[in-house]
Amino acid sequence: MDLPLQISRLLEHGSTVHGESEVITWTGEGARRTTYTEVGALSAQLAHALHDDLGVRGDDRVATFMWNNAEHLVAYLAVPSMGAVLHTLNLRLFPEQLTYIANHAEDKVIIVDSTLIPLLARVLPELHTVKHVVVVGGGDPAPFAAATQVQVHRWDDLMAGKPTTYEWPDVEERDAAAFCYTSGTTGNPKGVAYSHRSIWLHSMQVCMAESFGLSPQAKDLVIVPMFHAMAWGLPYAAFMSGASLIMPDRFLQAAPLAAMIEAEQPTLAGAVPTIWTDLLAYLEQHPADISSLKEAVVGGSACPPALMHAFSARGMEIIHAWGMTEMSPLGSVSRPPRGATGDEAWAYRYTQGRVPASVAARIVGPTGEVMPNDGESVGELEVRGPWVTNRYYGEDIPDPEKFRDGWLRTGDVGTLSANGYLTLTDRAKDVIKSGGEWISSVELENHLMAHPSVLEAAVVGVPDPKWDERPLAAVVLKENATASADELRDFLSTKIARWQLPERWTFIETVPKTSVGKFDKKVIRKQYADGELTVETLS
Repeated sequence: MDLPLQISRLLEHGSTVHGESEVITWTGEGARRTTYTEVGALSAQLAHALHDDLGVRGDDRVATFMWNNAEHLVAYLAVPSMGAVLHTLNLRLFPEQLTYIANHAEDKVIIVDSTLIPLLARVLPELHTVKHVVVVGGGDPAPFAAATQVQVHRWDDLMAGKPTTYEWPDVEERDAAAFCYTSGTTGNPKGVAYSHRSIWLHSMQVCMAESFGLSPQAKDLVIVPMFHAMAWGLPYAAFMSGASLIMPDRFLQAAPLAAMIEAEQPTLAGAVPTIWTDLLAYLEQHPADISSLKEAVVGGSACPPALMHAFSARGMEIIHAWGMTEMSPLGSVSRPPRGATGDEAWAYRYTQGRVPASVAARIVGPTGEVMPNDGESVGELEVRGPWVTNRYYGEDIPDPEKFRDGWLRTGDVGTLSANGYLTLTDRAKDVIKSGGEWISSVELENHLMAHPSVLEAAVVGVPDPKWDERPLAAVVLKENATASADELRDFLSTKIARWQLPERWTFIETVPKTSVGKFDKKVIRKQYADGELTVETLS
């Protein structure tokens, strides 16, 4: 029997079969608990409120401007289940970018956490299609007064008295269920639409043992934000598998994360590497029991091997993963093949992982030739699959800079092995092209962050009159630690070829980050070009 794959079926399944599973929201002082059965009832109430009171119809866009919490999960499930389209707004974007994407997506309703009222109020008067704002929590909505075109509602007031069941419509599985926009590191963010079908298939892969291995016994700490790349698909996969969710809300610093791990005992977590770097530094000074946490999946940027080993010594394994907003976002997860042990297993774990059956991947050389999957031939990674977009929202013809012959051009440079393991050496835009040879900025960063005095390091290419480009190393030292440029260069000299060693060094207080926690290398390049960095040049 051919039945459409719909988010409403995930909602019904999770709220009944796994009704005792929980979403646990951290409050700063403890946790509040909501069962999946309660999430199901709240989802029905929200759907009634949006449809009956706010006039949401068809594929109207309902945006969220929220932290990771139970109410955000309710919106994740209710909005697409009722046939509308969920649009997660990235609260860390610049105001101009927020204005652009809300207008580009033609959002009709925005659901906002009350703690974020000041951020949304800055741009709300410029959001021309927004008619309603729903405030979650007790904050004062007075700053919204300037947006005279908008009606403001309280979440609790809208939900009060609404039925706890809803007759979910029979939507087409290829209809849009959700929108997410890229982080816009160059130019305006680009919209990616996810269908009910693509989310279903992606959720199945997330649940699989070779990916996150979710089950009703799992408790997943979802640090990766729900406002970016659909929180790696974990909310939907949890309702499919029955895994409980721990949501940190706005408490993303190392101290509250350590407290919630100790109190709620998650078995699995997902976050970008910088979260774990900060947590490790905190734990070194403030010991806490994180023994329940057996695995943490890391994506967004390459994880330094030194960080992986440091947590392994504490009984927690960091699992490398790779993906993109354009891919829903899962592309690969790095679990060693059967029989691999010791150094061989670690070598596999350093890679970005093995691509699953639903993701086709290839390496393409500089003139467009497809390279062999030999683990050595380097080129740009291209992918395609049932949860990989084939164009950006609003494009009649796919952008040739990003799509070629039905393949997504990822902009990542690396190799692919015969047994499907992907090793990314850099972003195409970040590879340092020096004297006709390529230097991997990621490799230099990983080696530098293995030095005991280094907290973070970012390496960028800067102009050089002889070699075209040479590496500049921007280093953040650990608190009370010392290290000179000469010392760090000597440390690197035992690990990489001499011609790859940076001559230019700068010590900074923190590495600039993008809205999703990645190193923002364009900021460092601009700071260097504008003479804002104190640079030491070694002979």
